[in-house]
Amino acid sequence: MRRSSIIAASAVFALSFTGVGLVAVADPAAGPAPAAQSRQATVERTEKITDQRTAIFVHSPSMNETVQVQVLHPASGGPRPTLYLLDGVGAGEESNYAESTWTLKTDIVDFMSDKNANVVLPIGGTATYYADWSRPDPALGTPKWETFLTKELPPIIDRQFNGNGANSIAGVSMGAMGAANLATRHPELYRGLTAFSGCLDNTEPSSRDSVRGTIAYKGGDPANLWGPDNDPLWAANDPTINAEALRGKQVYISTGNGMPGPHEMARGGDLASTIALGGPLEFLANICTRTYQNRLGELGIPATFVYHNHGTHSWPYWQDEFKSAWPEIARGLGI
Repeated sequence: MRRSSIIAASAVFALSFTGVGLVAVADPAAGPAPAAQSRQATVERTEKITDQRTAIFVHSPSMNETVQVQVLHPASGGPRPTLYLLDGVGAGEESNYAESTWTLKTDIVDFMSDKNANVVLPIGGTATYYADWSRPDPALGTPKWETFLTKELPPIIDRQFNGNGANSIAGVSMGAMGAANLATRHPELYRGLTAFSGCLDNTEPSSRDSVRGTIAYKGGDPANLWGPDNDPLWAANDPTINAEALRGKQVYISTGNGMPGPHEMARGGDLASTIALGGPLEFLANICTRTYQNRLGELGIPATFVYHNHGTHSWPYWQDEFKSAWPEIARGLGI
């Protein structure tokens, strides 16, 4: 069966289920991303959640909206590196945008409590791929997440949370694609890329169909992202085409294969629905990951690729995988 047929079938099957809280599917050819032409972002207010968790509400001039960003940080002072950690397609939707799904569904708060690093968790951006959209969208607003995450937010994080200028970026599912895209478009900003269960390829028509399906799944118009297939924005935002930008950086990519594993066995009654939804999505991510590995191999770019012989597209596996990836993330951050 051809790769495109497999991907299309998997994506259509998985995205046809809309009532379950699983996330859906995370030498640049067109030159570097343009500098943002906007006023500086401002912090409207700050809320202390705990001694090591703070929420800042940042007005983004490019999007003309206020974005909540939660930061996990050491209790002590002193300079430290920063990991920007992106969400899946819901991007905080499951908590009504009160927090990132990373903090809602995993133990990352406890895990990072003894680490000398900031973790930046933007809240919002449902189905936007954390990109700068070419046009406003009636359902999703005016997404300019690339500008926000790479131009507007970093100076605030470094100033308010003692960032030392060493940054890495990671993401899951939709956020994996977003992280890979930002890492290749802004290599001067990030020392490393970590991607869990993402499709990092916009080259195949079936991969583009998956992106469009994810956007439509949340009510957006896919044409407002990067336009039609012949628009050069698709190539300019393709982590596979632009992978040369990762040379010399820490790269960690992982995926399951869609088959049930220990976390499904622990769920009991909802095993069938978990496999029916999360299985095809993770199978798709597995195929895309192999394509990305081939591309980095062609370029001779060292990277760590992890393929598990089980695992669906679900948060218990990503909690495990974040911990497994942390030593490499830390190495990339210089700690």
